[in-house]
Amino acid sequence: MKRLLIFLCSICLATSAQAYTDHRGHNVDSLERVVAGWTPEREALCSEQQASDLIRAYYELMLGYRNINGERSSHFARKCYNLARRWNWLSKMSDGLRGIALIHYSNERYDSALVYFFKAKDVIDRMASGETPSTSDQAYDETIVDDSYSTLFGSLGNCYNMMDSLPKAMEYYKKAGEIFDKHGWNESNAVLWYNMGETWFEERDLDKALECYETSLRYAKASGDSLQLASAFKGLGALWLAKGKTSRALDYIERADSYFSLHEDQEFMARIETLGLTNKIISQHKKLWRSLAIAGALLIVLLLTLALVFKRIDRLQKEKEGADAAIEDALQEGEEDSENFLSEREEQILPLIAAGYTSPQIAEKVYLSLPTIKWYRKRLLEKFDAANTAELISKAKEKSLI
Repeated sequence: MKRLLIFLCSICLATSAQAYTDHRGHNVDSLERVVAGWTPEREALCSEQQASDLIRAYYELMLGYRNINGERSSHFARKCYNLARRWNWLSKMSDGLRGIALIHYSNERYDSALVYFFKAKDVIDRMASGETPSTSDQAYDETIVDDSYSTLFGSLGNCYNMMDSLPKAMEYYKKAGEIFDKHGWNESNAVLWYNMGETWFEERDLDKALECYETSLRYAKASGDSLQLASAFKGLGALWLAKGKTSRALDYIERADSYFSLHEDQEFMARIETLGLTNKIISQHKKLWRSLAIAGALLIVLLLTLALVFKRIDRLQKEKEGADAAIEDALQEGEEDSENFLSEREEQILPLIAAGYTSPQIAEKVYLSLPTIKWYRKRLLEKFDAANTAELISKAKEKSLI
């Protein structure tokens, strides 16, 4: 399921920046009792100031009921729009239409939401064209028009996002971003680019998500808003964790938590999320170290095996050389003379026999096979005409060969 975007809630018109609270702290119930006496007949006769106050009340009731009673919220959004239309107050008309659209949006009726969002855009286009309210000859201030456009574009982006039409969503998000840049609204841009990053992250397009998170961080730094800094750092931490870069991820998550801790009362859920990411990073670190330990052990085993293999190859090579020498000695058996009574290999083996080494020990020491050593023992006994090893040693000493 798609992540719920917070863009719409974070970027509101100046007139809707705060939920309604009158000077006595009355809630929506008390406010509704106040407006209950305003029948259509009374509305038709109200003054400009009364109409303005009543539209404000309808708008606040729309906001107050949005999350608890969609039907009542939609009812007051329509009353807000209808009364504003009577006075041709375009800004308030667009607020009412957008409020109706948001009710459809929250109920996942996205096609219906788009209808009202675009009706609101038509009204804002009239504001931008220079049309004036019926009660004034002054055109709408450029900032109010741009604020209305940016909020609407963000809402359209969210709607297309939920409809899985990402190209259209990004088109409207970027339109909102252009307006934020125009006025230097860095905090709004930080929110916007963070949510674009969340969208691409959910789509697993990590490169685009990284670009968006980094852009969000840049705007957050420019605005100096600690919550937006925390969000941007959290997004980057989650992204680098997904890329398997746990050390970098942990660095960003720790930065995010340090900023969230400044707003612990309001953002305790965000801190829980960062702690969850931290646990994931630690878990991956442990898995990585286990993998490295196993890989290291396997490498050591491999190196030891290779050492034994090479040692065995070297031994076999020397055994082959010894066997070749034995064959050569055998071929030259009839050509011996007193000056060359013993072959070079026999001169190497005879002292070892005299020193008491066994045939396997001699084979290990001179890198020859056991059969080759036994062959040389037999050959030496024959050369010295000795019946056993003791006699062999005795005769070799008589000849001063050992």
